[in-house]
Parts: sequence; structure tokens; C-alpha cells
Amino acid sequence: MVDSAPLLPQNSDIDRNSVFKDCHKSSGKLLQAILIAFAWVFDGQQSFITIFTDAEPKWKCLDPTDLICKQASSPCGLQPGSWTWASPAGTSTVSEWGLQCANTVLLSLPSSSFFAGCLVGGLFLSTLADSVLGRKMLLFLSCLIMSLAGSMTVLSHNIWVYSALKFVSGFGRASVGTAALVLSMEIVDKRWREKIGVLGFAFYMLGFLTLPIMAYISQGFSWRSLYLWTNIPSFCYTIIIYNFVPESPRWLTAYGRNKTCFSELHELNSATDKDYNFFASMKILCTTRTTLWRLISVMMASLGISFVYFGMPFSAGNLGTNLYLSVALNALSELPASLLALLLTTTMKRRISILILTTLSGLFSLACVFEAVGAARKILLAAEVIAYCSACTAFNVLLIYSAEIFPTIIRNTAIGLVREAGLLAGVVAPILAAEGQNNRFWSFGFFGLVIMLCGLSCICLPETKGRELADHIEDEANN
Repeated sequence: MVDSAPLLPQNSDIDRNSVFKDCHKSSGKLLQAILIAFAWVFDGQQSFITIFTDAEPKWKCLDPTDLICKQASSPCGLQPGSWTWASPAGTSTVSEWGLQCANTVLLSLPSSSFFAGCLVGGLFLSTLADSVLGRKMLLFLSCLIMSLAGSMTVLSHNIWVYSALKFVSGFGRASVGTAALVLSMEIVDKRWREKIGVLGFAFYMLGFLTLPIMAYISQGFSWRSLYLWTNIPSFCYTIIIYNFVPESPRWLTAYGRNKTCFSELHELNSATDKDYNFFASMKILCTTRTTLWRLISVMMASLGISFVYFGMPFSAGNLGTNLYLSVALNALSELPASLLALLLTTTMKRRISILILTTLSGLFSLACVFEAVGAARKILLAAEVIAYCSACTAFNVLLIYSAEIFPTIIRNTAIGLVREAGLLAGVVAPILAAEGQNNRFWSFGFFGLVIMLCGLSCICLPETKGRELADHIEDEANN
């Protein structure tokens, strides 16, 4: 088992920071960090792809004089032969498999299965990055599983097979963003840390934004084409990652594996490479009181923020506006969210930023509960975009904050658990969004209340702005 004791002697003459700077010059190059951060593009695409592949298409009455058909708000319950889909049945899973009359749980099953897979994958995979695999191999493995399972989704012939493959895809996707964030932030020095972290969020926005564009272009094509267009590039990216991305020098150093940058640790390598307990980092998190309290606090914040973060895109159609426009505006709001996160992380304290953003997001989310018609719907759409943008910014700041709170030996596991809490909201949010079609309080109202309450959990956490990243529990205790 890997314990939390520093591998470098306490009285070592080695200047840790100066050695890290030398390592960064050789292996922690900025271009490599940018390449790693690009993984967020595919993370963003797979997170929200079901908004379009599983949407209910428009339908029309076959007989223009059929008053019963014309007054119906849904084709469910209408006589067979009195209506038809306005586009080919294969454009959506709903129309292809006749799910227009299914209950909300079944309709949201693929999305919920995906985030359930993320929950399971996060619990299993995130600890491997702090033990035997490291950051690079975890990123490679996660992208590989996600892209292969996503590509195999095109073979689905019913919703059950489809949901099972979505679960596997989510299992792989679970650690893509976590590994990319941690690895990219660990291979650059302090002056680039916030910038590289925010760049990953900007790439996530790029991935999210490409979805409505590709979905709009592919109108009339099978929903399977959208999975191929997003997962084939993702598979090619895994090959690039394997061949051109270095391992984190901080992780190598913390576990005595960095022979390139630390020849003094050569004698320690044989001792530390022998046995790796997959859940050693989890044990450290759960048995150290201060660390456990910090973990619970940031997980609570992540849960509340993620209800808005995942719930708003799935609820966008409930506002009565154009689905492509609503999702595109949500995706575009990720850009100002990334820029605002960069501004806040370089100028303001983390806790104050999160508290302000979660309160703002909650208030505008509650405003979306009210009904509106005509031009007033544009006001609700603006409120929804502001609520989502505020939640995006809060989530970006929270992830950077989490990377700074926890030391290297447990950092990936901790951030993985922070995202796990958010993924729990991702499992429930599609169901609430479906319920929100009849009563908006169960979507927008619930999201707004939860994010404001959970945002308060960060008040008692320590401030990390301007601090060096800690490598061990002892280092963190001395900060």
C-alpha cells in the first residue's frame, strides 16, 4: 500500500520547486498540456448527445380536417393511421422504436444509464490514476472505452441494448475530464495552472457547441450518424494521446517513479513499485478527518451545481422555444463561463466566487418556473441561459479549487469523487426534466433551490488562491 509519507527525505537538499521547474522544461510543455485539455471536447459531446438523438420529432396529421388530431398535443392516444412523423422514423430513437407513449422513466433511461455508468466508472477508475495507472494511462483507457462503446451504439436495435451501451460509454467517460484536468495542470507550473484548467472548460464548450450544429446539419439522417461523427474522432484522439502525451512529473515524483527528473530516488523505486493498493488514496481520503471534511464540502457543492449544469440543457425544450437554438445558446454560454472563471480564479477568492455564482444561478433558475407566451418566452430563455452560464462558471471554479485543495497523492481520486457527486445529479436530472414538461417546478424550481443550498457548503473551506500545489498530506497541513 502507498502511504502518505513524503518520499523525499525531510532534510533533503533538493529544492522541490526548482526541480519541478526543470522537469517542466523537458516534459511539461504547454503544447502537450493543450493537447491533453482537448479531451474535454469529446467529454462535452457525449454528455449531451442524447438531447438530439432521443428527442421526440415533430409529427403531423394525415387528414387536415381531423379536429381530434389537430387539437392533440401529442400523438400518444391518437388512432393509428391518423398521424405520421414529419421526418423519417430513423431520425430519433423515440420515433424508430415507437416510444412516444412511454413513461418518463423509460424515455430518460438512456441518459440516466449514461450518467449511472459515469458514477460506477468514476468510483472504479479515478483511484487507479493515484495508484497503478497514473494520469496518462487513465486518460487513454477512458477515451478508448468511451469511443468504442459510443461507436457500437449504432448497432442498437432496441432501447435496452442502447441503454446498456450508453452505460458502458458513461463508464469510460467518467474519468476523461478528471484525468485531463489533473494531468494538464500538473505538467505546467503555477503561472499557467488556472489558464490550462480553464482551457479545458473552453474545449468542453467547443464539444458541446458542435452538437447542435451537427444535429441541425444531419436533420433527416439517422440518429446513428451523430454517434459516428463524434466517436470516430474520439478514437483517433486516443491514439495520439498514447504516443505523444507524457506522464505527470508530479505523480512520478510523489510515487518515486521519476527516474528522469529525480536520480536521487532510484533506490526508492524498487520499494514503491512493488505493491499498489488500488484504493489506497480512497483510504487516505476517508481516514484523514480534515481531508474527509473538505471532500464532503466540495462534493455537496458539486451536487447542487450539477443539477443546473446537467438539468438545464435537458429542460431547454420545456420553455417552448426552438430546441437547436436553446441548446446552442447553452453551449455558447460555456465560453463566457470559461473566461469569467479565468477572471475570478486570478482575481477573487474561490469561496466567494462560488457563493455568488450559485446564488445567481439559483435565482434565475427559479425565474424559469413561471409560464410565458409569445415574446415573453425570450425573457425566460435569457434567464435559463444566465442560470446555466452561472452554474458553468461555478463548476469550473470548483474543479480548479478542488485540484488545489487536495495533495498530489489523492488529487485525482478526490476530483473524481467531486465529479461523481455531480454525476449523481446527472442521473436524476433527465428524469426531473421529463417531469418538468407538466410542472416546471420539478425541473427549474428544484434545480434553483438545490444549487443555492449546496453552494453554502464551501464557506468553511480554506482559501487556495496563489498557493503552490501540495504533494502529500503533510504538505497540505503546513499550508
